[in-house]
Amino acid sequence: MRKKLLWGILLMTITLTACGNAQANEVAADTVAETTETAETNAAEETPDANETAQADGIAEAIAQEQSYTEEATQESSEEETSDREPTAEISEHVPPKYTNLRVDEAGTIERITYTAHDYTADDEPEITKEANVYLPADYSEDKKYNVLYLLHGIGGNEDEWGMNKSTSRVKTIMDNLAYYGDIDGFIVVTPNGRAGGSEDREGSMMDAFYLFGKELRNDLIPYMESHYSTYADYDENGYDMSATREHRAIAGLSMGGMQTINIGLDECTDLFAYFGAFSAAPTSNIASKTASILKDSEYDIKYFYNICGTEDRVAYPSASAAAKTLPALSDKFTDGENFMWQELPGAHDFHIWYLGFYNFAQLAFK
Repeated sequence: MRKKLLWGILLMTITLTACGNAQANEVAADTVAETTETAETNAAEETPDANETAQADGIAEAIAQEQSYTEEATQESSEEETSDREPTAEISEHVPPKYTNLRVDEAGTIERITYTAHDYTADDEPEITKEANVYLPADYSEDKKYNVLYLLHGIGGNEDEWGMNKSTSRVKTIMDNLAYYGDIDGFIVVTPNGRAGGSEDREGSMMDAFYLFGKELRNDLIPYMESHYSTYADYDENGYDMSATREHRAIAGLSMGGMQTINIGLDECTDLFAYFGAFSAAPTSNIASKTASILKDSEYDIKYFYNICGTEDRVAYPSASAAAKTLPALSDKFTDGENFMWQELPGAHDFHIWYLGFYNFAQLAFK
């Protein structure tokens, strides 16, 4: 309940921040921690109905912005582009058309998987069945081992929000082209439903399901992937050392999925992942000082932590910047320019930013 309340209060706070007002954004970012600390006090002074209304309004705004823009690959690569296979990708402020054109040759495939998980929102954690989408690089082979990225959705989405249920998926196309031109060694991408349990609720009333997803990753989804696909892990149904291959796993996500990347991936499951990407991390993301404290005595190093957010993002800019922007100054686990990047540029809370975030992060992971 406290997490749901914090989400609503933070969304109300940042909604007051006008688009394009840099000074207001900075003030909001500085006060996120204070808002968190006083949330329970404020809650006591408000009626339950007012709290629920504020939460619902904030979530509705986040979902509306999240779903305001998507784009699919529709244009086939030209003969000129396919004849030149030089790698030219770089960390950028836009995705070049070369990497968004639909590939029809040497393209990867998408599979729909069904796996057994548990409803971690219930006391007895009963078994349930869940679905996810899996991207496999072109010429996927059981004779080769592959890195795996778990890519998470926002508060209003599910396993299909990144478009990985379509052959024209922008994620698939970026992956196909980065591998085709030799910018990356192709890896597996998984888009699950990031709500632990069987909930398909898109209105946010089952908020706790997002915060419990780490259990499903550790106990259900990652073991399924490593028992059914050719990864670096030495899977054993009786148990195996998942930390031994953490450098071959990455986690990233947009908005609520960005929060999960920080709170769950970076702060809770550092033994499972070495690469992290937070795209417009949502309210209730752990602030930088908390992450620094959690990781202070961790035995695990951070291979890379990439962040991106639009400066006109009224939903996430304060929370994302408070969660990550100052981490290199607070923790020796992060060095700006070496294993850490904070990228901000004009943009809102939508896929214009998130497709770019994916394009950039795909180049940084597993290097």
